Amino acid sequence: MFLVDKIGKGHTGDPSSALLELLDPEQNSGFLDHYLDVPVDLSKVLFICTANVLDTIPGPLLDRMEVINLSGYIAEEKREIAKKYLIPNSMQQNGLNETQLVFKDEAIDALNRSYCRESGVRNLKNQIDKISRKTALQIVENIDIKAIVVDDINLKDMVGPPIFTSEKLFGDSVLPPGVVTGLAWTSLGGSILYFECILEKIKSPSKSSKQPSFIKTGQLGKVMEESSSLAYSYSRSFLTKYYPENDFFDTSTIHMHVPEGATPKDGPSAGTTMTTALLSLALDKHVPSDLAMTGELSLTGKVMRIGGVREKIVAAKRSGIKRVILPKSNESDWFKLPEYLKEGIDVFFAEDYSEIAKICQFIQ
Repeated sequence: MFLVDKIGKGHTGDPSSALLELLDPEQNSGFLDHYLDVPVDLSKVLFICTANVLDTIPGPLLDRMEVINLSGYIAEEKREIAKKYLIPNSMQQNGLNETQLVFKDEAIDALNRSYCRESGVRNLKNQIDKISRKTALQIVENIDIKAIVVDDINLKDMVGPPIFTSEKLFGDSVLPPGVVTGLAWTSLGGSILYFECILEKIKSPSKSSKQPSFIKTGQLGKVMEESSSLAYSYSRSFLTKYYPENDFFDTSTIHMHVPEGATPKDGPSAGTTMTTALLSLALDKHVPSDLAMTGELSLTGKVMRIGGVREKIVAAKRSGIKRVILPKSNESDWFKLPEYLKEGIDVFFAEDYSEIAKICQFIQ
């Protein structure tokens, strides 16, 4: 068995080209090692390759692999890993016993929520090691200190100010018309994402021959740019069908922005969210702050399947979202989730955008 990780292309060669031959059962029985100039039979070897994303793997090489997608840990899982493995190991390495350092569950949860939001536990281990070293130093310097209890109150003194604050840009207040909460998948797990639309100005068709414009910012990728154009077209069609007297899109210049503009964003799964934000502005209706949605939208209003359901539900749960709209075709992904992850979240499955419009009370 061989583990392949962190390969890179440089002046010394391209390892991925060699892997094409290594992973091909028609060739690897007589693989020639050019460094030793010796043929090697690798037909019985199992190669395990790891990657954070698939986009950087050459297509021909990816075709020779069986891809197994592994989801990141959720907060409850990271808490148990910390209690059973990370904390005991860290205490042992720093010469502490279980009576000298006590971690409260709320301290571990605060670490996960405010310091270590990655899908793994590497940063969590580093923070626990930091606390263990500080505890050992304090006990050595002050013989009166017999034990230190770490909770969510004194955690800041041990590891510094929180790195992450609340993801809810508007808190629990009512979202203004044109603002909708979406759910996004990232390489570090999932996160909520706000889509904001505002009316810049109103044009009078009698005074100008120019078409109303639609401005998009927030470092959107090519796929998301296309999704936003599709959402704009479908929103115009929706108003024509259900509100023929509403000429909002015929006379308005609209600006859509996705906050955290320094972070690149791409993917088709924000189609339903962008459409809802545009219609919320056009109809001057609020979308509840505890409602989030994700789903790819077709030009005719069909809601299509998306990926990363687990990560997006984790993000929703972490941010206090109570209701989530998912594509109907992702229903099986929802039922595969553990019960403790689904607890406290009401999910709605939509096959057509009209179903989302009813939930948001755009139509009856």
